[in-house]
Amino acid sequence: MPEPVAAAPGVAGHTVLIAGATSPAGVAVAAALAGAGARVLAVGSNPEHLRRVLQVAPDASVYVCDLADFAQVTALAAAVHAEHGPIDGLVHLVGGWRGGGGLDGQTDEDWAFLHKRVIGTLRNTTRAFNADLLASLNGRLAIVSSVSVDAPTPGGANYASAKAAAETWTRAVGHGFAKAGDTAAAVIFAVRALDGLEPRLAAEVVALWDSPAPELNRTRRILTP
Repeated sequence: MPEPVAAAPGVAGHTVLIAGATSPAGVAVAAALAGAGARVLAVGSNPEHLRRVLQVAPDASVYVCDLADFAQVTALAAAVHAEHGPIDGLVHLVGGWRGGGGLDGQTDEDWAFLHKRVIGTLRNTTRAFNADLLASLNGRLAIVSSVSVDAPTPGGANYASAKAAAETWTRAVGHGFAKAGDTAAAVIFAVRALDGLEPRLAAEVVALWDSPAPELNRTRRILTP
């Protein structure tokens, strides 16, 4: 089991799990973390797509898991702990868009999809790894949200509501971090569209380990091109 990482700037030597690692953002974050010396654990639901991560981070450990299934997530946590010990960072990149059609177009099916992917996977992963992040001297949680939370439209009401719920959950996790001693931080990155911002996001994620947790915790950072 890896020795605890001392509280010092930089992500090098820390173990970071990327939930939803097979997206373009996930691949970019994996590459940046690996390049900065972190141990990368990449999680996705499609084993073929996980090869994208290994192309940019050959030393990464990859795991196949349905993050919407809490039983699978707890099994994932057990496997990670057995192979790598506790993690120091969780980057949640599971998402998806459903919307359009005005308020009448906000279907139950779309809401179920968004609730499962945006909120359900975040709840599952943070609950499974919360103790790790609290125990780490440099625990970090990061999610990607949307600026639509600030100005929701009828056609995006389902999506904005799901993202707002994810932000609320993340702030709640951050509150727990603060009460436990301010060694961990929960950060929200908000974007209008992530396409094209993947390198910027990756750099911002790596930089989370360059600042003290109290400066970062429960902050919301808007990323623009």
